[in-house]
Order: sequence, then structure tokens, then C-alpha cells
Amino acid sequence: MESKTSSSTVLLALAILIVIFQMASAGDPDILTDFVMPLEVPSVDASYFTFSGLRDLVGASSPDKFKVTKASMVEFPALNGQSVSYAILQYPEGSVNPFHTHPRASELLFLVSGTLQVGFIDSTNKMFNQTLQTGDVFVFPKGLVHYQYNADGNNCAWAISAFGSANAGTVSVPNSVFNTSIPDNILAKSFKTDIMTIQKLKAGLA
Repeated sequence: MESKTSSSTVLLALAILIVIFQMASAGDPDILTDFVMPLEVPSVDASYFTFSGLRDLVGASSPDKFKVTKASMVEFPALNGQSVSYAILQYPEGSVNPFHTHPRASELLFLVSGTLQVGFIDSTNKMFNQTLQTGDVFVFPKGLVHYQYNADGNNCAWAISAFGSANAGTVSVPNSVFNTSIPDNILAKSFKTDIMTIQKLKAGLA
């Protein structure tokens, strides 16, 4: 009887682990057709598979602050079901893309011009950081907190990021912590500081 119970426990544990693994490795769902057409459109031509939303960036001057221009499923519906998307990242001198995560995709960043300090933190709180030169490629693993910083005080940096999802999602760590409805006293206790400091941080992000 004991061995039957033990076997059942092992099987249940294995089943739970399989479910957890599937949830952890889940990305965009597979589709059963070549592509996904909008419900309201009976047919499409090549223009449906063309996105011109990045044309304005060609020859554009450096923006005043960090800027992201996306080509994801939201902007480019033909990406639905294709498990890919792009973002063009512009970093004026001294600007930062603050700590954030992409819950549904890893990110492959290609530095087109300038230099960038980049890094991510793994689940053991170990930091992996690097200074990228023009032409370098860096991968940010799926779901891990990461950042990019242009320490150059004179030159803008440009990068292209590719994602393994049509809708990678972005969770900003500063905004999700300080710009939500978490009470100030809980934030103060969590960060071992006072409420006034928390309120200053919130005001800085407003």
C-alpha cells in the first residue's frame, strides 16, 4: 500500500513539473495556417505583409530622450502567429532604457551605431553586464530584468532588437513598482527607507 502511495505521489509530482515546464517555456501559440488573416478582411495581398512604419527613422536626427519604435503585432497585424517582432531603439547621449522585462520573449539586440552598456540579472541575482561596440549582438534571456545605457556624452546610439514573439510585452520595473497602487508604507518597508523618499521617487517618475 505504501509503495502505491509513493508511486502516486511521484507521478503527481512529475505531472505538476511537466505542467510548470510547459508554462515556463510557453511562447506564442502555433498556428494551423500559413498566416493569420484579419476577420474583417476576406483576402490580402503583399501590402498586408509590408510595414512602412519605420521609414521616418531613416536619416532622422537624434531624439531628445530615449525612444523605442516598435514593429510588433499591434503596429503590424501580419505578425500575428509568426512569433517575431522588432524594435528600433534610439539612445541620445547619457540616456538609459531603465530596468524592464519582456515576459513572452527573449531579446536579441544588434548595436547599429555608438556604444552601449547593457546588462541583465538572472534568477540568482547575478549580474551579467557588457559594454557593446558598434556591430555587437547581445541576448537578453526571456523574462529576466535588463537595461541598456548610453554612457557616451557626445554621441547617440542606435540598436535594433528582435524578439521571439509577435507581442513580447514590456514590464517597466520602476513604473510597475512606483507608479501603481502599492501603498507608500509597504514600499517604504520593502525598500527599508521612509515614506518621504518613496514619494520623491514617485514624483521623479511622474
